[in-house]
This record gives sequence, structure tokens and C-alpha cells, in this order.
Amino acid sequence: MAVKTLLIIAVLILILWNLGAGLYYMMVDKGESKRTVNALTRRVALSIALIIGVVIAAKMGWIEFHGVGRNP
Repeated sequence: MAVKTLLIIAVLILILWNLGAGLYYMMVDKGESKRTVNALTRRVALSIALIIGVVIAAKMGWIEFHGVGRNP
């Protein structure tokens, strides 16, 4: 696999990890700490960074989008 693919997959795993951490902290802390908010804030920041990164990479020509079902 290409490095760019592994980087995108790693960021997606981090996003899911922070989503799970937010759920865990919400269940364990019962609203007594800000760990849930911090985990979900990190998730949103990573998601925005990933979207911006993909858009920039597409504009620079580093990645190419392909249509599903499009004839070659």
C-alpha cells in the first residue's frame, strides 16, 4: 500500500479511537470531568484535518478521485 493510504487509514483509526474514548468517558465519568468533551473535540479536529488534507492532496494532484461505475 502507498504511504498516503496508510496515513489516511491511521487518521481514521485515531478518529474512531477518540469516538470510543468519548463514549467510554461519558459512561465512566458521569459528567464529572471534561474528558468526554476533550475526546470528542479531538475527534472533530481530526475529522476536519483529514477532510482538508484530502482536498489539498486532490488539488495538488497527489491523489486522484475515481467515480464508482465509471467506464475506463
